[in-house]
Amino acid sequence: MKVRLAVNGAAGRMGQRIIALAHQESDMQVVAAIDAPTSPALGRDAGEIAGIGTIGVPITSELPLSVHPDCVIDFSTPAGTKSILAVCVARQIPLIIATTGHSAEQKAEIEAAAHQTAILFSPNMSLVVNLLFKLTRITAEVLRGKGFDVEIVERHHRFKKDAPSGTALRFAEIIREVQGGRFIYGREGLTGERSAEEIGIHAIRGGDNVGEHTIIFTTLGETLELVHKGHSRDSYARGALLAAKYLANRPAGRYTMDDVLGLS
Repeated sequence: MKVRLAVNGAAGRMGQRIIALAHQESDMQVVAAIDAPTSPALGRDAGEIAGIGTIGVPITSELPLSVHPDCVIDFSTPAGTKSILAVCVARQIPLIIATTGHSAEQKAEIEAAAHQTAILFSPNMSLVVNLLFKLTRITAEVLRGKGFDVEIVERHHRFKKDAPSGTALRFAEIIREVQGGRFIYGREGLTGERSAEEIGIHAIRGGDNVGEHTIIFTTLGETLELVHKGHSRDSYARGALLAAKYLANRPAGRYTMDDVLGLS
């Protein structure tokens, strides 16, 4: 049976890749493509926008009532997430949220929605990045209290709107959960010596880089770096599609990429 997929943020860079790659999957079917009410792509065929030719699915500003997807993938904006979240809760449609930049209030709404429908909320859909979350936690646990400083450096394209990335923040949160500490966003001026509890987070923006993250564990005499480099957006799109196959028709609850990868 095919997974009937809806994409929120269908005209965006990630939305287009999800539609194109889903179209290649024999066990998936794109049944709805949604974008902002102000999008110039409204009314156009989602396949044409994605560069794969006509697929018979127009881009709309809302999920049509006549369409019943098994899962929705949201790669839009925080406002776009809020809109589709309400629809998925009302219609009990499983929802994958890959959008970043949400406020604390919006994150609380997402968590609450998991009582009504299946929610998978991840700052990064790459399978390797999610494995790296696990490896970062293991490293932080092993090196805790042994004099290692931790710094996180992320690099993205010039068009990215939020900084630091949601992925970098998740790495930092993992470190803080294990070791404690406080976040320091870049440094400037006469800052004094680095304190042991600092978790440095640094954002680089430029060009067309799809995403790089380096988690640095360093002490006097040696350094360990955990690195992920994304070569194309397809790694994130393929992870999202695998997550959709996992989440489709699941009962209400809060799911993670650990569940998809069998790391829970």
